[in-house]
Amino acid sequence: ITKMHFQWDWLCLGILIISSVTAETANEENLDADVEVEDFDMQSQEAEVDRNKPSIEVVYQTPKPTGEVYFTETFDGGLSGWVLSKTKKEDIDDNIAKYDGRWEVEELKENTVPGDRGLVLKSVAKHHAISAMLTEPFVFDDKPLIVQYEVNFQKGIDCGGAYIKLLSSEDDLNLEYFFDRTPYTIMFGPDKCGEDYKLHFIFRHKNPKTGEYDEKHAERPDVDLKKFYLDKKTHLYTLVLKPDDTFEMLIDQTVVSKGSLLENMVPPVNPSKEIEDPSDKKPDDWDERPKIPDPNAVKPDDWDEDEPSKIEDPDAVKPEGWLDDEPEYIPDPNAKKPKDWDEEMDGEWEAPQIPNPKCETVPGCGQWVRPMKNNPKYKGKWRAPMIDNPNYQGVWSPRKIPNPDYFEDLHPFKMTTVSAIGLELWSMTSDIYFDNFIICSEKEVADHWAADGWGLKKLVASANEPGMFSQLVTAAEDHPWLWVLYILTLALPVGLGVLFCWPAKKTDEYDFKKPDVSKQIRKGELKQEREEFEDDEIDEEKENEDTAEDERREMEETKREFLKDTKKMGREASLSEDEGEGGEDIDDDEEENEVADEEENEVADASQEEGGMSNKSDSEDEKKEADEGTGDHPPRSVRKRRVRKD
Repeated sequence: ITKMHFQWDWLCLGILIISSVTAETANEENLDADVEVEDFDMQSQEAEVDRNKPSIEVVYQTPKPTGEVYFTETFDGGLSGWVLSKTKKEDIDDNIAKYDGRWEVEELKENTVPGDRGLVLKSVAKHHAISAMLTEPFVFDDKPLIVQYEVNFQKGIDCGGAYIKLLSSEDDLNLEYFFDRTPYTIMFGPDKCGEDYKLHFIFRHKNPKTGEYDEKHAERPDVDLKKFYLDKKTHLYTLVLKPDDTFEMLIDQTVVSKGSLLENMVPPVNPSKEIEDPSDKKPDDWDERPKIPDPNAVKPDDWDEDEPSKIEDPDAVKPEGWLDDEPEYIPDPNAKKPKDWDEEMDGEWEAPQIPNPKCETVPGCGQWVRPMKNNPKYKGKWRAPMIDNPNYQGVWSPRKIPNPDYFEDLHPFKMTTVSAIGLELWSMTSDIYFDNFIICSEKEVADHWAADGWGLKKLVASANEPGMFSQLVTAAEDHPWLWVLYILTLALPVGLGVLFCWPAKKTDEYDFKKPDVSKQIRKGELKQEREEFEDDEIDEEKENEDTAEDERREMEETKREFLKDTKKMGREASLSEDEGEGGEDIDDDEEENEVADEEENEVADASQEEGGMSNKSDSEDEKKEADEGTGDHPPRSVRKRRVRKD
């Protein structure tokens, strides 16, 4: 038991310490928040200026590639080498066909790294197109292709994309005429409209038989992409294509999708060997019905299709107090005709209807109508039961024929050579930030490039993260039900501390009766039971004292009767002495006297055990009287008397 109490003491102490630390932390954060609110008006301008400054000192240096690359761009030197499109989109209204969206090179608005600039899409609801030639064309041969760049939706995103296109190499490629129909080999990057969050990977595959190009889309990733569009942080997007015809898509250097160009593209790269015959038609007598109505079934004679589904309840009784003569609504007596009411134009004015106040205190007003109930006789329209169709032939499908366009491309990785990179976008949200493009073949080169650019942005963003308390408050603003969870979380340790650590009031140890576990015992009831128990003990002690007193009185009365008998026997002995009895009788008398003395002593001892100290004095008096009875008179016979306790 001592060990158990010791463990409970440590548990209670730990809970109280955790509760106090949590409360103190929350209090400090609340105080900080109060100070910030009080000083907001005074420091609003300073906060606006300092908002873009990082909370830690960072030294930015323009990233430099550490290996062979086909293209790099940091935008720290502006838009040198980039070409704005001057063409128009086809088949749309001329007012929106122009690629007149504005581009700027500037720093991030939040979590700024001083000196690090990027390309920013600035216009809303306009077409944007900008492109640049690669340093060296990439040929899909025996080296992997790695495409990597950064995106930050600084204002979130409503509808728009941030994907890039790797333009196919052509002799007549003119970047000033870059538009949506310019041939490309790969399209990769994020795209969102409504609640559809996508990460595109599309490549254009050339049919070796027809020479036509078809778009092949990678299967959708199985991860939730929503946070990457809404958290207003810079994210790193990477595409890896390998010569073994596999691919990987990564966000922030974490794989979100991977697969095979032969198996995980929609539609498949290679068509099926057989196709459905387009000239085949389903026969007119082909029966695809697995079940048919039983032609032998007959409607029962008692089936009444005219019975309604609902009928009036004949057992219903109009509630007492129903006002049949009072309408449910009456004209508003306080309403007045507007002054500008023209009866010729507006018609006769009528006061608006309001609920009848007399109907508020009664079951209802107006004509009472019996309520409706389900009709027990209703069966509805009769239909024959369904049975298996004996003529069922299954679902018809056209016959298969060899696919005349069938081909097999075992290495779809060998795509059209890439010679330029471009962004051709439409967006309903501005300030989409792009930075640190790289195209290479070595993963180590791309990772080192990311560490010098995106890694620095991630470090600054982590340093500027709000505290835990601020994050909890922000989450609760979006989801108010979280306040209930917060309150329960704080109240739980406090409640446990009060339950297990509150000192209990000590009570005297009594042998109480075992209480009923199913019935809760209150403190007042326990005190009352203890007082009743003490009263019972006092009454029992009084009863014992009364019983002892009665026994003592009975013993005294018995002694008095014994003494009287002894005196009487003494007088009889005197009379017998006058008759002249012999010496043997004297000896017998002496023996009888000794027996009488012993019996008297036994009676005295018994009285002493039952009556206490008072009986002891009575025994001495008894002995004294016995001596007086035998000392002054000759020996006499004494009749024996047995005294028993009731």
